[in-house]
Amino acid sequence: MNSIPCSRSTVALLCLVGLVAFAGTASAFSVSAENVPAESAVGSEVSVTYTIDAPFTDVPNEWTLAGETELENVGWTVTVLRAGNQISQESYGAQSFEQDLDIDNNGDQVRVTLEGTVPAVENYTYEPQENYTVATLTRVSGSNENEFRTDSAHHYTEDSQQARQAIDAAGTAIDGAGGNSEAENLRQNAISAYDNGNFENAIDLANQAQNSAQQAQQSAQTTQTLLYAAGAVVLLLLLGGGGFYLYSQSQEDDYSKL
Repeated sequence: MNSIPCSRSTVALLCLVGLVAFAGTASAFSVSAENVPAESAVGSEVSVTYTIDAPFTDVPNEWTLAGETELENVGWTVTVLRAGNQISQESYGAQSFEQDLDIDNNGDQVRVTLEGTVPAVENYTYEPQENYTVATLTRVSGSNENEFRTDSAHHYTEDSQQARQAIDAAGTAIDGAGGNSEAENLRQNAISAYDNGNFENAIDLANQAQNSAQQAQQSAQTTQTLLYAAGAVVLLLLLGGGGFYLYSQSQEDDYSKL
């Protein structure tokens, strides 16, 4: 008789535990980002937004938000919100900033907007490609630092992009040819020229590498076609010779019967 009430109590308890677990998961400290570029041209403008949800869940009640970027002409805007309503807003104009956050301010979300100009490339490298730090966000509490978000992006100039594309095309052509030592040597020379910032020479060498690989592929295809044709001729000759032999044997047999 007591089994049914007990069962209902167990179900209710399990539901309560599930709801608590779900609420805890939904309100955990997290950060998301909008408009972070994968690549961007030197001198272009970048604007990204980071949103920190539940900034005081499972973390200290007081901590310092630190931000850093390699963008230039920088502007940061840090907005603290509660249920979507703004509580406070601070602006910073340097490549790095620090802002103290306190749970007593009753904020449940922090929005960080960053605007700036893509910096010049200091050292050109084909591989790994040249990257700059879009932003790094760190949570500082006492002597503890937790870097919870870092984004980087490839930056380029018009000339470096054209050179990279030419080298990429050469690599694709070499792969399509099944490999070619002459073309690969030209491609490696193009990469060296790229790394030295000599993009015009890099493009020229990469184009030579692509042409060499394509010619090698065409030559291989022509040779293969000729081999197929020669094989077909031989097969026809064999078939023709066999047919003539059978015909001759047939004629001899007819003559013998006579």
